[in-house]
This record gives sequence, C-alpha cells and structure tokens, in this order.
Amino acid sequence: MSAQGWLVDRQGRVRGFDRRHPWVMDTLVAIPIVLFSIPDLIEKPLPATIATLVLLPPLYWRRRYPFPAFLVTAATELILAVLDAAVGAGVILLVMLFGVASRGSWRALAWATGITLTLSAAEIYLFEPELVNRTVTLFLVLGTVAGAVASGVAVRTRRAYLIALEDRAARLETERDQRARLAVADERTRVAREMHDIVGHHVSVIVGLADGGAALARSRDEQTAEPLRLIGETGRQALAELRRTLSVLRDQDADPQLSPQPGIEDLDRLLPSVRAAGLPVTYSTTGDLRTLGRGVQLAVYRIVQEALTNTLKHAGRGAVAEVTLAASGGEVRVRVSDNGRGTPAAPHHGLLGMRERAALYGGVMTAGPAGNGWLVDVVLKEPA
Repeated sequence: MSAQGWLVDRQGRVRGFDRRHPWVMDTLVAIPIVLFSIPDLIEKPLPATIATLVLLPPLYWRRRYPFPAFLVTAATELILAVLDAAVGAGVILLVMLFGVASRGSWRALAWATGITLTLSAAEIYLFEPELVNRTVTLFLVLGTVAGAVASGVAVRTRRAYLIALEDRAARLETERDQRARLAVADERTRVAREMHDIVGHHVSVIVGLADGGAALARSRDEQTAEPLRLIGETGRQALAELRRTLSVLRDQDADPQLSPQPGIEDLDRLLPSVRAAGLPVTYSTTGDLRTLGRGVQLAVYRIVQEALTNTLKHAGRGAVAEVTLAASGGEVRVRVSDNGRGTPAAPHHGLLGMRERAALYGGVMTAGPAGNGWLVDVVLKEPA
C-alpha cells in the first residue's frame, strides 16, 4: 500500500471511530484545555473551578447543538474576562467557533464570528490594561479566528462532498440493478415472443393437418372425422389462448385485444375435447354456480382442466373420470376423480398451480390415491 493509500485508510478509520465514539474525541480535546488551566486553578481555585465546570459540558454537546454551545462558551468567556479568571476559555471559544463553521448554519456562523471578534477586541482593549502591542495581538487573534472558520468550512465542504459521493454511488447501484432487471425483462419478452412464434407455428401445422384429415374422413364417411374436427378446434383454441396470453409482451402502442377468461360455462366446451382424447368423463353440478365471481370461476375451470390433463397422462387405458361441482354457503367444491392406476405422482407444476389457486381464495386442496384411482378435492371460498 502506498503512503497516500495508507493515510486515507487511517483517516477513514479515525472518522469511523469518531462517529461510533464521539465522546472519546471530545475528551481528548478537553484534556489539554484542563491542563492549560491548572495554574489558574491553583491561583484562583473557586472561580477557576466554577468556570471549568461550566465550560467543559458544551464540549460534549457541541456536535448536536453547535451554536447554543458557542453562546454558552462566549457568555462564560465574557464573565471570566470581567472577573479576570482565565481558564482557557479563549481556546474553547475557538473550538466552538470551529464547530459552528463545520456543523451550524451560515447565519449562525456569521453571528459566531462577529461575537468572537467583538469579545477578542474587548479583551485586548478593555480587559487587559497592561497588554502591549495591542494591534499585533489583534491581528494574531484575527488570524486565529480566520483559521478556525476556514478549518470548519473545509470540514463542512469535505463532509458534503463525501455525502454526495455516497449518494451518487447509491444511485449508480440502484441504476445498475434497474438495468439488470430491465435486461432480464427484455430477455424474457424476447423468449416469450420466440416461444409464441415456434409453438404457434407447430400448433398451426397441427390444426391444418387435423382439418385436412377431418375433411378427408368426412368425404370417405369415416368415424375419425369427428375426433379430427375436435383436434382442430382444440388446436385453434390453444393457439388463440397462446396469442392472447403473450400478446401483452408485444411492443405495441395499442392495447392488446383480450377476450374474457374462461369460466364454468366453458367446461361444456372443454369436456368434449377430453372425451374425444379417449377419457370418458361424467359431469354433474349442484347449487347455483352462475352467481360465482369470475375469478372463482376461472380458478374452477383451470383446476378441472389441470386435473383432467393429469388423468389423461397418468390414469392409463380404460380409465373413467368424474367431475363434480357443488356450490353452497359461499363455497364451491371441486372434485375430479378417476379409476385409473392411482399411482402417487411426484409434486409438479400442475399440482402446485392448483394449490396456489386454492390458497388464493382461502381454500384447501387434497390430491392423492382414492380407492382404485386418484382424487383431486378442492374447496374454494367466495370472496366477501
């Protein structure tokens, strides 16, 4: 480490110690003043002791109240000058003036400087009749006062400069974090657009092939025409939902045209596509489901959709599913069961998503083997 770096490091440590333990530095300032006043304490013990007891406390609260501490010291200095009992009050007054210059307002500094100069001139020309070379002494005092004021202003300027540097560093760090978040958001937007283009292309191809197969099957009067038609319709619905979901990530001036989110009535369009995929599903409802809010209806739709998707994936051939919705007392119960293999599945995004939707409406979800199959049981509460 260079000499300059070593000096800067030591200065930083001293400033840090002073901020943590200000009374230590104040005591170091008070000790030489007391030592300087020992002759006066011996010669005039009573007034000197009283003056010392009055002058020392302002040293310890000059940081928080610089101008009041200066006024107390100046008043004590005036009284001591009249009583001719000097105990280092002039030195303490310069320390207080330094404190006003470094921490007080500019108006307080102007008043403190004027009071110091007035007291100094009064002591030189009024209270010290035997003093010789008064003019030289006055210039020395003026230089000392100017040095105290200049030192205090320099400390104030340095402190303001350091605060400005810290603020700038904090702003730069905040801007850096914001740029990082914006970069992540831009990358996510780019990936979402690419996903839209790639998935949309392949789904479009699937829809085209399904429509073509359905047309060919109808021309030949084959039974596969209806499943192929449902495949095409499901693909178009998936493509529409994909475009609607990702359109908000497009850089467009106009607001995206969004269609309503699915509700319970949309289950009548979901279940035929599930049956066409090879899973027989029975559907029953009790209670007035039409009065449920759109948010609860969306949660019910997504839970049923995800549960039936899991049944298609894991139940195996020959499985049959049953969907039951029951609304009563401000609650709606969703039960999706099947008679498939009932093999416990490891936690995945589908189950986690259903749990999150249930928790969003203050409900609970249970999912697991039931008899010879699998059961998803969710209770949602209608918001008040």
